[in-house]
Amino acid sequence: MSRPTPVVSGPYAPPVPARELTVLSADGARLHVEVHGPEGAPPVVLAHGWTCSTAFWAAQIRELAVDHRVVAYDQRGHGRSPASPACSADGLADDLVAVLEATLGPGEKAVIAGHSMGGMTVMAAAERPAFRAHAAAVLLCSTGSSRLVAESTVVPIRAGRLRTWLTRHVLGARAPLGPVTPLALRILKYGTMGPGSAPHMVEVCARIVHACPRKVRYAWSQVLDLLDLDHGVRRLTVPTAVVVGTADRLTPPVHAHQLAAALPNCLGVTELPGLGHMTPVEAPELVSARIRELVTTYVQVKEGA
Repeated sequence: MSRPTPVVSGPYAPPVPARELTVLSADGARLHVEVHGPEGAPPVVLAHGWTCSTAFWAAQIRELAVDHRVVAYDQRGHGRSPASPACSADGLADDLVAVLEATLGPGEKAVIAGHSMGGMTVMAAAERPAFRAHAAAVLLCSTGSSRLVAESTVVPIRAGRLRTWLTRHVLGARAPLGPVTPLALRILKYGTMGPGSAPHMVEVCARIVHACPRKVRYAWSQVLDLLDLDHGVRRLTVPTAVVVGTADRLTPPVHAHQLAAALPNCLGVTELPGLGHMTPVEAPELVSARIRELVTTYVQVKEGA
C-alpha cells in the first residue's frame, strides 16, 4: 500500500531546507536532519512527536526561518530516519544530543521545542551534559512525563482499570492505518484534535500520521506505555514553558500542570481553549510566537550581553 501524498501547498507544506544532513546517534542510528534559515541566526531545535515527522513543524519552520536558524529532525523510525531496534527513552535522548552536537557550535545555545514524544525526548535528555551545554530554554507542547495511558481520555469512560486496558489496546494496535479516508479523518480528529479543528488541519495531521510505518508506530507505543520520566522533569533546570490544549485527549491538561509543579524553572502553563493534542498545527501562530519569545529572552539577550 502506498503512503499518503504529502501536503504540497499552503502554510503546512514542508519548506525546502537550506541544507540537509544525516547525523549518527550513539548506537549508530541514522537521523535525517534539516536546517532552515540563515546561518548565524539564533537557533531553534524542534523535536516532533510519536507517528509524526519534520513535516509536523512546517508552519513553525516557515514562520521562524525568516530570522532564525531552525533545526528539525526525524525521530528514529519516523519520516526519513530509518527504523532502529533500539526504541527507548535513552535512545531518544541520545538522538537529540547527537543532533545538538552536529548542528550547534561549541557552547551555542538554542531554544528547544518538543511536542508530545518530542517533549519526552527533552525530559529524557535533561541530565546529559551536551543538552545542558546547548539548551537556553525549552517549550513543552502537549506532553507528559508518566502515566500516559492511565491519564488518557481517548476512551470516553470513567478512569480506572478498564479504561486503561482499553486505551492500551487502542493506542497500541498493530493494525495498519490504511489510506486517509473520511472515516479515518473523523477518527483522527476525535482522538488527537479539538472539535473545532479546521478540515485542512485534520487532513495535514492525518497524512503525516498515516505515513508512519505500522511497526514503528507499534514499537513506540510500547515504550510510551511504560514511560516514566518524572526524574527528568526535576532535572530540566532551564527556563521551560508549557502549552496544552484543554481538549487534549492523549496528554490531558493534568499532565501540563504536573509538569509545571515539578519543573525547577517553569515559566507557566498556557492552556488553549478547545484545542486538542496537535497544538503546533491547531495553533501555529501561538506556538511560533511562544518560541520566538523564548529566543528573544533567553538566546538573543544573553548572547548580546
